Amino acid sequence: MNQPLAGYAPAPVAARMENHGNHMLKVAMQTGNDLLARVGSMVAYEGFVQYEPNPPAVRQIAKDWMTGEGAPLMKCSGDGLLYLADYGANVVVINLNGDGISVNATNLLAFDAHLTWGVERVKGLAKFAGQGLWNTKISGQGWVALTSRGKPIVVDCGGGEDETYVDPDALVAWSPNLKVKGKRSFKAQSLIGR
Repeated sequence: MNQPLAGYAPAPVAARMENHGNHMLKVAMQTGNDLLARVGSMVAYEGFVQYEPNPPAVRQIAKDWMTGEGAPLMKCSGDGLLYLADYGANVVVINLNGDGISVNATNLLAFDAHLTWGVERVKGLAKFAGQGLWNTKISGQGWVALTSRGKPIVVDCGGGEDETYVDPDALVAWSPNLKVKGKRSFKAQSLIGR
C-alpha cells in the first residue's frame, strides 16, 4: 500500500463499535447482533451487510417522531465491517453497561438494536432550545454512537454542590437521571446597542 495512505487502513477490530479517526464509526457486524443507524450514514462496508429502512420497531415509534424530534433509522444486519459517518461530525462511542442516556436525536448516529429505546418529552429545558421538545432515551447493555459538531466536552454534574449551565443548542446528551431545568439570563440592554 502507498505509505501516505497506510495510516488510514483499518486497525484490527478491538470492540463492537470504535472510532476510525475522529469523524467515522467502525462497527463489527455479526449475524443476530443488529444495529439501528441513521439513514444516509453508511460510508462503506466489507462483508455481507443488509439494510432495511424504517424497520417494524421504528414504525411502532414513528407516531412519536411526528413531533419533529428523531432521525429516520435503518436496520443493519449481517457479517463484516460497517463504516458510518455524519458529514464530518466528530463521533463519540459509548458502551452502556446497564446505564441509560438521553440523546438529542440529531446527534444519534447508531446503536445496538437490542437496547431499550424510545422517544421522551424533555421537561424544563425544551422551551429554551431550538433542538425540540423530544429526546431519544436509550438504555441497557450495548453500544451507542453519537455525533457532535466539534470536539465534545463532558461536564461532571455528579457533585451536586454547584449548578451546571449549558447552551441547550450545544447539548448533545445527558444522563437520564439528571434534573434538567431552564434558566434565562435576559436583560433589556441586550436589545439596545451600546
